[in-house]
Amino acid sequence: MNEPICLSFFHTGVPAEVLELHSMPMPVPGEGEVLVRMLAAPVNPADLNTIEGTYGIKLELPATPGVEGFGEVLESRTSAFVPGDRVIFLKRAATWASHTVVSADALFKVPAAIDPLQAAMLKVNPATAWQLLRGVEPLETGDWIVQNLGNSAVGRCVIQLAKQLGIRTVSFVRNPSQIPELLTLGADAVFVDDEDGMLAAKEVMSGAKARLAFNAVGGDSALRLMKLLAEGGTHITYGAMGRKPLTIPNGPLIFRDIRVRGLWVTRWADKAPAEELHTVYQELARLVCEGVIVQPVDSTYPLAEFMAALERISAPDRSGKVLFRMG
Repeated sequence: MNEPICLSFFHTGVPAEVLELHSMPMPVPGEGEVLVRMLAAPVNPADLNTIEGTYGIKLELPATPGVEGFGEVLESRTSAFVPGDRVIFLKRAATWASHTVVSADALFKVPAAIDPLQAAMLKVNPATAWQLLRGVEPLETGDWIVQNLGNSAVGRCVIQLAKQLGIRTVSFVRNPSQIPELLTLGADAVFVDDEDGMLAAKEVMSGAKARLAFNAVGGDSALRLMKLLAEGGTHITYGAMGRKPLTIPNGPLIFRDIRVRGLWVTRWADKAPAEELHTVYQELARLVCEGVIVQPVDSTYPLAEFMAALERISAPDRSGKVLFRMG
């Protein structure tokens, strides 16, 4: 067996400047814990923000990043898992490493035949899309939802899940070249995220209003979504890629009873009952295995090439997730 390795940082800062590759002792599971050999782990914005010190969770340093991933059980000190089980992580588990030890309740067993890279990305984006569509208020077949950042990983998962559920989607994107691909993915309508796009969306919806709006941008983009909501509709912010605050006019709140709330899938995963978590992830794993949910992969790198992986993240031609592949 090769010597265990991990990526770690001793102080927060620019990931390319503070991340280091280290050898480490083989982790030893205690009672109720499981030793997992990592096979794949994505490089998520949450991981980078954690290294920078700007994420909602601050880690005790030194720390190894990794909010999600996929691996194989090597040793189990619990009856819930046996060596050879393929698992994903429902809680942050320092997955940017060759091996990691976690409590059994942080793991979820997935089908052996699941695609390793798709499994590694299962925890965050599909679950966020699921909670947006199913966890806020009940939607009926034919209802409309609207979302910005439709080309994002979550936006794509929303489109694919909504199509499966019979829910109609209007998505907004920054680049018009992204429109054909999202339509092929199953979107009902896709427009450029500007005032003209909003007016075109109103026309396509033929007077109907959306029950839910999913915002991951902020600023004017978020307000345009609000204008497409039905009376009593809910506006959900789950990201802030535009780094602009959401300034809400009084009118929609007072006269249209628009509800405004946030969603952080990490909080849901931490607080939801185990039965709910397993029900949701069983369904999501099934949809991934059946090819209903597919997240695009741009490239994979071994841990030792983490600098190249970080550089690829900001490449203008990147089209999908960058992942570490250990197996």
